[in-house]
Amino acid sequence: MLAVVALLAASCGSAGKPVDPAPVGNAAWPQPAHVGGPDATAGGGSDTSCNPLASLVPASSSTTVPDSSTMSDIKKRGKLIAGVDQTTYLFGFRNPTSGNLEGFDIDMVNAVAKAIFGSADGHVQFRAIPSSQREEVLKKHQVDIVVRTYSITCARKKDVEFSSVYYVAGQKILVPKESKAQKLSDLSGKRVCATKKSTSLAKIATDAAKPVPVSVDNWSDCLVMLQQGQVDAVSTDDTILAGMAAQDSTLEVRGEPLTQENYGIGVPKDRPDLVRYVNAVLDQIRGNGVWQDSYRRWVEARLGPASPPAPQYQ
Repeated sequence: MLAVVALLAASCGSAGKPVDPAPVGNAAWPQPAHVGGPDATAGGGSDTSCNPLASLVPASSSTTVPDSSTMSDIKKRGKLIAGVDQTTYLFGFRNPTSGNLEGFDIDMVNAVAKAIFGSADGHVQFRAIPSSQREEVLKKHQVDIVVRTYSITCARKKDVEFSSVYYVAGQKILVPKESKAQKLSDLSGKRVCATKKSTSLAKIATDAAKPVPVSVDNWSDCLVMLQQGQVDAVSTDDTILAGMAAQDSTLEVRGEPLTQENYGIGVPKDRPDLVRYVNAVLDQIRGNGVWQDSYRRWVEARLGPASPPAPQYQ
């Protein structure tokens, strides 16, 4: 019995030889889903076969809903279905406190809903979509409109229709503050992130400096990859980059605009009456202060003062 106790005491008091853990290779952050490469035709920015900014003239200055129209069908349904973003701070994002979608683009949706129903409250069904699905959901009539930092191009107008321009942005770069890069041409051979089927991705893929395009589903994926060092920069519209910089003080928007991005509200190709109606709504909010109030709330502090762009009509 004493021998057993002595043996136990000896075993408890001996530290023994430490065991090495299993060897581990270089640790790396997991990448977001569906990370891809270049697409030089993304967004169709090289197609100049039309005047992309010329939209259908409003049928009336009034936003009264005509009988037997697309708008009356929406009114009977009780909901305006809108394809939006929920990941782009300042333009289309989910407020973590309230759970509500907010931002400049969301205000544009609510303006259209208010015109149709008298109030947007309870009359909007938001559908969060990646940028790569904007044309698809319109062509399949899964939504009535798409308001998602949606640049108007001739290539896109072959598949969907657009309202008049409601916002003008410009493509720049977002980099860590310690980066020496001041513009896209400084990023030769560096990994630069943009979303799939975006005009931004096309610009990166065709730039003479030959940066390495990295494509993702959502702009929030680009932000995460930049923060984790998986890409060297993000390049897209200054509006989107401003939202990223607002969330991370270690990042900075740089460069002169590489492009002019004209945002329009996307509408199915076979709904011209809805295009004209949306244009009437946009004409109203340009003049009654609603556009300016939304801009001041969401954008002005980051990008400075601006006025609503003047519409062009066919």
